[in-house]
Amino acid sequence: MGVTSIRLSPEVETPLKILSERLDRSKNYLINQAVKEYVARQAMEDSRWEDTLKALASVKKDKGFDEQEVVSWIQSWGTDNESSPPSK
Repeated sequence: MGVTSIRLSPEVETPLKILSERLDRSKNYLINQAVKEYVARQAMEDSRWEDTLKALASVKKDKGFDEQEVVSWIQSWGTDNESSPPSK
């Protein structure tokens, strides 16, 4: 496991200390959890951005779907007459 030193400002250090005592967890544990969640969230945002770029490229190639077809398909969900998704 790697070791990284950080300096925390008092407005972060004080609530972190209180939280660690309340949860009976070390500050190290809480910081690791926070960094892990932040890294995972950033990875998800990167993935969403890549999906957005692919979608934009698809639209530029005229591979989109008619709005009303999509709305009708969604409105059919959960009904006896559920339709298939639009296709090209």
